[in-house]
Amino acid sequence: MTNTRKSTPSRDTAEKKFDGFTAEEREAMQEHARDLKTTARRGARATRADGESDVLAKIAAMDDADRALAEGIHRIVAGAAPDLAPKLWYGMPAYARNGKVVCFFQSAQKFKSRYATLGFSDQAHLDEGTLWPTTYALTELTDETEARIVELVRRAAG
Repeated sequence: MTNTRKSTPSRDTAEKKFDGFTAEEREAMQEHARDLKTTARRGARATRADGESDVLAKIAAMDDADRALAEGIHRIVAGAAPDLAPKLWYGMPAYARNGKVVCFFQSAQKFKSRYATLGFSDQAHLDEGTLWPTTYALTELTDETEARIVELVRRAAG
């Protein structure tokens, strides 16, 4: 007699398995590779204007709500920390000191999030005791919000 019973798929195979990075994360890594290649091609002739041009083009391609926030962040960083150089970092507008990213803007659309974020790297001088935030949710640029961002960016830039 032949066994006609079919095995049922295990719960693990029936559910969608995590396959590593999301499509958005893979795209961000590919953008970072393109950014690095562009920077390498420019070499010693690269200027601050090249980085600013790249950042402004990235901002211009954003959805309306994200674009308004990114333009505001760009304006704030340029005014509060003119020594930070604009550049792209994983396809996001970022601002660097000596080539190392200090702060960056991540649009809500980037990883399909409900809000944009303003983030700071370990290069930022924001240390406060044993615990401090490094990423801030951003939904609107009010006068109060802008004043807080100016303060953070100035501290971060050192």
